[in-house]
Amino acid sequence: MLIELFKAFILGVIEGITEWLPISSTGHMILAEEFFKLNTSEEFMEMFRVVIQLGAILAVVILYFNKLNPLAPSKSKEEKLAAMSIWYKVLVGCIPAGILGVLFDDWLDEHFYNYQTVALTLIIYGILFIIVENRNKGKAAKINNFNELTYQTALFIGLFQILALIPGTSRSGATILGAILLGSSRYIAAEYSFFLSIPIMFGASALKLVKFGLDFTDMEVAILLTGMAVAFVVSVIAIRFLMSFIKRNDFKAFGWYRIILGAIVVGYFALVG
Repeated sequence: MLIELFKAFILGVIEGITEWLPISSTGHMILAEEFFKLNTSEEFMEMFRVVIQLGAILAVVILYFNKLNPLAPSKSKEEKLAAMSIWYKVLVGCIPAGILGVLFDDWLDEHFYNYQTVALTLIIYGILFIIVENRNKGKAAKINNFNELTYQTALFIGLFQILALIPGTSRSGATILGAILLGSSRYIAAEYSFFLSIPIMFGASALKLVKFGLDFTDMEVAILLTGMAVAFVVSVIAIRFLMSFIKRNDFKAFGWYRIILGAIVVGYFALVG
């Protein structure tokens, strides 16, 4: 049992780091599972890969609770309305991926959860990050706060989030890249990406839990809770790191990292396959 909990701990660390950095949690998990494969059914693993994200999303909720809470007594009427406006824009941005995710969840897992797709999307979006950052070098962002983020732009960013339904794309990577292309500052792009993840990841986790059922063994409960708890703690650190990093740097480093990781995925599976 201790060995399985250790594996869940490692997978939780990987999830906590890679869920928020635009480097694809799926790309890392598909490699990690080669070395830290849990001794569980494939059905449990399919659910675990998604539900472990609940720990990560709780980190966003706690870190940004004050900003997102429209009911705080200490807030003025204007501040409460600003918080509600953020939630409205988040809900608008979630509509496209929410609908398609429910309709095509199983089909996407069946056809695209493989190392070839993950490696290809890692490399493609890595290249796109470098191209977009080079193109935007020296340009001033048009959207520097949430008041400047229109509902139309929020919906367009949500359309980019659809791309993240393909494994290896990175949900944060797709939304951040889309937001930057639409004129957002890196800081607002990252924050909006975090906020978009709240309903999307809660919804995806609920969908997987319903499909799996609630008939867990004691071991499965322990593995899931360990992974979620570790993902939460590591996510707090990763989010703070990213927001500090982008104050002084662009996303090109993550682009190069994705390209290198994509090549590693191809090379590893070519050797073992």
